[in-house]
Amino acid sequence: MTSLDIWLNILGLALIAFAVRYYPMALLERFRLPPLVRQGLRYVPAATLAGLVFPALLTHNGRWAGLAHPELWAGLVAALVAWRFKNALLTIGVGLLALWLLRSVGL
Repeated sequence: MTSLDIWLNILGLALIAFAVRYYPMALLERFRLPPLVRQGLRYVPAATLAGLVFPALLTHNGRWAGLAHPELWAGLVAALVAWRFKNALLTIGVGLLALWLLRSVGL
């Protein structure tokens, strides 16, 4: 595969990724969604985030991890920091620090 082939593949995939995201939004912009649908769509980001985060916090290798799982406790610390300070960078930093500390003490 030549350098040109690689760049053409990257460009093609970028165009596909753009089209998949842009065209549904452009089409939906023409229609007025019912209030109930708009209200329901407001919960999609939180539900998606929960679906990504909670399995990592509660399971290990596809099984319930139990209470001795450091990711669970670091996640709880991060959730408390997020709730109290409402600062994403601080939440990430404190969560990572808590995870590092918990793993270093052998939890």
